Amino acid sequence: MMDTMLHDKHGRQITDLRISVTDRCNFRCVYCRSADPENCHDESEILTWAELDRLARIFVALGIRKIRVTGGEPLVRNGVESYIARLRALGVRDVSMTTNGHLLAERCDRLVNAGLQRINISLDSLDAAKFERITRTKSFDVVMKGIEAAQNSALRPAKVNAVLVRGLNDDEVEAFAAFARERGLIMRFIEFMPLDADRHWTRSLVVPAAEIHRRIDAQWKLEQIPHERSETARKYRFADGAPGEIGLIAPVTQPFCGFCSRVRLTADGKLRTCLFSKEDHDLRDLLRGGASDEDVAFFIRSVINEKEEGHRINEPGFVPPSRTMVFIGG
Repeated sequence: MMDTMLHDKHGRQITDLRISVTDRCNFRCVYCRSADPENCHDESEILTWAELDRLARIFVALGIRKIRVTGGEPLVRNGVESYIARLRALGVRDVSMTTNGHLLAERCDRLVNAGLQRINISLDSLDAAKFERITRTKSFDVVMKGIEAAQNSALRPAKVNAVLVRGLNDDEVEAFAAFARERGLIMRFIEFMPLDADRHWTRSLVVPAAEIHRRIDAQWKLEQIPHERSETARKYRFADGAPGEIGLIAPVTQPFCGFCSRVRLTADGKLRTCLFSKEDHDLRDLLRGGASDEDVAFFIRSVINEKEEGHRINEPGFVPPSRTMVFIGG
């Protein structure tokens, strides 16, 4: 019925899909979400599980091999474990999830049993008080228990993600690296991007990946680990043989757009070809308007063919997307 390859007009093969299953979140991180009251979509606007199943089936037939389940916070929506099991049954080679870890300790076993293969956990401070200021929650202890649960499961080594913001948590670089060594996990540092709901982003708040590398390398010598061209992170091991790994994700100072292999599906059914796309492409109305699988696949192909060459953050006149991170999906 369908060709098995997705390419854009720049010659990049698209194999990775981020699926946001909800735009709701139990955190209000300062770099992502406004502190204002809930402004998420009405439940009727969010894709149903049946619609998500159908789209996943179409995307897999088009050559998608990796799917990351995101939000919002994916674990606040009931049925995530069953959805992961259905993705694995479709033949998705790599099923992963991004979570803030608040509900992870109690759900980890079920996620593993459903077939989840990898997990990314957000942790933006190792100091409980600072964590509270960043996330606007008092969830530090339960998140740490979630990380421990992942490390004691088949998901080991967990990837722990920290978004560094100058003057907020950039003093913790070395502590995070020590955390990776002590726990044997993958610590990933992500440059602050202009996706915050409060629109406070400026270049001066970005902590460059090169600075992070220099600081860790000064304390523990790092050796680079080979990586696939389409991987977002530059990976390093500790030269002294200590466990743990460091990942540096530098979309601002070292863009990796030329090798990008991913697209995103928002919780309300919009296909986005870049985090910083200026427009959405509506799949939900196609599904609810009676379109066939062939019609949907043709539309997906046409949209992905026009995928942006790059995100343009470093170009004059850059305009942040109207949607912030919580509404796009991580």
